[in-house]
Amino acid sequence: MTRIDDTFARLKAQGKKAFVAYVMAGDPDFDTSLEVVKGLPGAGVDIIELGLPFTDPMADGPTIQLAGQRALEGGMTLDKTLELARLFRETDDSTPIVMMGYYNPIYSRGVPKFLEQAKAAGIDGLIIVDLPPEEDEELCLPAQAAGLNFIRLATPTTDDKRLPRVLQNTSGFVYYVSITGITGSAEAQATDVGPEVARIKAKTDLPVIVGFGIKTPEASRSIAGVADGAVVGSAIVGQIAEGRPVAEILDFVGSLAAGAHQA
Repeated sequence: MTRIDDTFARLKAQGKKAFVAYVMAGDPDFDTSLEVVKGLPGAGVDIIELGLPFTDPMADGPTIQLAGQRALEGGMTLDKTLELARLFRETDDSTPIVMMGYYNPIYSRGVPKFLEQAKAAGIDGLIIVDLPPEEDEELCLPAQAAGLNFIRLATPTTDDKRLPRVLQNTSGFVYYVSITGITGSAEAQATDVGPEVARIKAKTDLPVIVGFGIKTPEASRSIAGVADGAVVGSAIVGQIAEGRPVAEILDFVGSLAAGAHQA
């Protein structure tokens, strides 16, 4: 059982849906980023997705691309991302952290070394968007052997033939991408998402969390109402990009979390 498994078991017992928040590590700088991350659980966040800055993010829209650029220009690295997680763990040993990013920095570090460091830093799961199931031996299976969940993305184009392969070695939860496209573009619609979540849940006992295109408390509530929870990233990262005070950012996150929890 990981922190992710424990969190979903607790939420299920409480009859609540999950709220997951994404932020880019090191955006706009290390200290501010750490302050935001430390404040997320108090704002109602059940699971933190911590973006690993990368120079060539394929799945991300302009908002998150720019966040990654700001972080990299500020000197953010894989080591500093792990350090941020470690510092968070000094005061919070229960909120799960999922590192979300791309394989290149991990490959460059070396998988065994990275997994050892990630586990020591308090990372609970990985979302590596450019590693398909055909590459499970690269990272997915070693990660699970090391005690980390490996979370896979399913999309509107994941048909019934492909879905079993996507689910095969997934753990923690399934991340359903609500739209066809990049982060922060179209708005997710519960009427479209609901049948797709039901289709996935018919094939797995894992929770199904929906992300991409959720920007408001109302959308968070409606999407969580047809899934096991909602993920918001670009809308939060956009608040950070505007230079808003951390307290205001966390207030906004709190409103999104309340929406999901009311579902």
